[in-house]
Amino acid sequence: MTGEQELDAEITPDLAGQRLDQALAALFPDYSRSRLQTWVRDGRVRVNGAVLRPRDRVQAGDRVVLRAVTEEQVACEPQDIPLNIVFEDADLLVINKPAGLVVHPAAGNRDGTIQNALLFHDPASIELPRAGIVHRLDKDTTGLMVIGRSQAAHKRLVEAMAGREIKREYRALVVGSMPAGGMIDLPIGRHPTQRTRMAVNPLGKPSVTHFRVLDAFRKHTLLKVMLETGRTHQIRVHMAHLRHPVFGDPVYGGRLSLPPGASEDLKVVLRGFQRQALHAKRLQLVHPITGRPMRFECAIPPDMRAVLDALAVDADTHWHDPEYDDPGFDDLDVEVVYADDD
Repeated sequence: MTGEQELDAEITPDLAGQRLDQALAALFPDYSRSRLQTWVRDGRVRVNGAVLRPRDRVQAGDRVVLRAVTEEQVACEPQDIPLNIVFEDADLLVINKPAGLVVHPAAGNRDGTIQNALLFHDPASIELPRAGIVHRLDKDTTGLMVIGRSQAAHKRLVEAMAGREIKREYRALVVGSMPAGGMIDLPIGRHPTQRTRMAVNPLGKPSVTHFRVLDAFRKHTLLKVMLETGRTHQIRVHMAHLRHPVFGDPVYGGRLSLPPGASEDLKVVLRGFQRQALHAKRLQLVHPITGRPMRFECAIPPDMRAVLDALAVDADTHWHDPEYDDPGFDDLDVEVVYADDD
């Protein structure tokens, strides 16, 4: 089955001056840049009513209309996979993703994904790009994800994500001692020789990460991390570049780091944690249809909490995850939804 969906968006100020294909990749992240380039050449993209070339520059306020082909949507079959639903209405779905669950089918993961689960949960989502998925979390990163359940909601959420209007806060356990906080402003692109990895690359896309120390252990630090941009593996790449990789990261983390003189109990806990210690804890957005400001929160999952507990015992301290206290989020007239604790 082949379908077509018309999407429209406005070029935001941060995309002004970019090539059309670059701007499209930011505005419509559900589609690859190569596919978008093909659609531009096929006349499926109009800017202010005109057909442009992929390399033509766009300006703030330009109106973009994309006629997206949805022929691949039926390749993903519905599967009865449980979803931890934090919030759901006719237009919006927020889930708490567990570790080990891939977001959408790709090479090596043809099924068993969140996209398969969404198609089972709501068969009408077949009409939406990737069943309404707006953004991604890595397979072994846990936490909050937002999904659009209607075409209007999905479009507005994608635009809000591209316009940096959706705020995301993470918890990251990193190796080593870090300062009280800071900002990492380093571009990220494909690794020059290892194509499955990302890296800080001067030819990459602008990438900004903010972090603050929550707790310090003997050889590890618990961080609150906020994304200003949303590049692939952004937190993992930025922290590894600073030589403070996310603990347990199988791609960017290097060898297991143990505190000097670690007890056997601590060694067992740390060696048994086989994923990156990264959790998407908070998500704030404006409801795409009602306009209601909303914030969603979920606790650090049990396996990551066990690591933090063991490190705290080793350091003879107590770790804590403070209540809402971040000026980067709004707290006035915001509807707050908490996920059930695991």
